[in-house]
Amino acid sequence: MFSGTSLVSKEPPIQKVTKTVGLISDTHVPKRAHALPRCVFEIFQKVDYIIHAGDLVELAVVDELEQLAPVLAVHGNMDGMEVNGALPRLNSLKVFDWKIGVMHDPDIAFGFNRIRELVKEHGFNVFVYGHTHVANIRWEGKTLFFNPGSPTVPANTMGKLSVGLIKITKDTIIPEIIPINQV
Repeated sequence: MFSGTSLVSKEPPIQKVTKTVGLISDTHVPKRAHALPRCVFEIFQKVDYIIHAGDLVELAVVDELEQLAPVLAVHGNMDGMEVNGALPRLNSLKVFDWKIGVMHDPDIAFGFNRIRELVKEHGFNVFVYGHTHVANIRWEGKTLFFNPGSPTVPANTMGKLSVGLIKITKDTIIPEIIPINQV
């Protein structure tokens, strides 16, 4: 029996708007890998943006990824003159009020001091980097440092292939490393 109480709220539900950013680095196409693995396109199919942290080798990688979402990219140490001329060394993207910086190799061999300087100098909340081919998520206070690894070239014979995702709302950032099955 109906009691007269409405089951439907008159107020629209409050929904958190989420943006998803795909993170990729060290693709080395076509020199060390023939092509991006098909699963990268499946993983990034519904992202809002893609950040490539360098060592593309050819700009065609950006063109391929742009079929999915806008791409923000930087050049790396293995990129030739064409890529170096087209892409900056340091770049950034703002999603909601979160500022995401990206650089291929911010002197990672010497620890995180240079990265911390860049984060402070530019006011980054998230810093994406590559070069090591090893995926890593590291929080320092409220700052996220994220290396998505490489989807094509493992760091060593035991290394794992990967890309990354960050889900962003106005209040939170949720990072995730996505393993790539070797093909």
